Amino acid sequence: MPVLDILLISLAYLLGSISTAIIVCKIMRLPDPRSQGSGNPGATNVLRVGGKKAAAITLFGDMLKGLIPVLFAHYLELDMLTLALTGGAAFIGHLYPVFFGFKGGKGVATLLGVLFGFSWMLGLATSVTWLVVAKVFKLSSLAALIATALAPVYLYFIIPQAKPLLIVTVIMVIILFWRHKSNIQKLLSGSESSIGNP
Repeated sequence: MPVLDILLISLAYLLGSISTAIIVCKIMRLPDPRSQGSGNPGATNVLRVGGKKAAAITLFGDMLKGLIPVLFAHYLELDMLTLALTGGAAFIGHLYPVFFGFKGGKGVATLLGVLFGFSWMLGLATSVTWLVVAKVFKLSSLAALIATALAPVYLYFIIPQAKPLLIVTVIMVIILFWRHKSNIQKLLSGSESSIGNP
């Protein structure tokens, strides 16, 4: 693999490792999201501890972490495998950030940013799915699980023959589901918190 490709993938991981939730909460003088609510440094938990404005900034920042490296790979006209690995590296960086003891968020927003980088139609389809499910059931985790589970299906039809993108997306979704294992257990038991509630 060319040095440029390796450098971009490495930088994508480092960018993903920047925790938007922790930084936003610190700047806005809010409680550390790792010590409040669900303990997850992500937009949903920031909504619980800091309100809509802080959550929106966190969501946007986490999405950019996935989007920017992939767009840069597009700009450099790198091959599809490098494009896929760049998105995957940003996603892994968010989950296991080197700057925060490898303890990060669950990856929904960053994955969404990566999907927008792969294809705006793919990102839009996944986002709309999340919004519809969240509106109906008021459960962020359920919306995330359903939307991301459908992402590989959307990708298959929107970007035909993009095998590297499909494989990396499936891997990211599997990891995301694993990271949501406690949420899945709560959903099954009916004890999962609704959006905006602790």
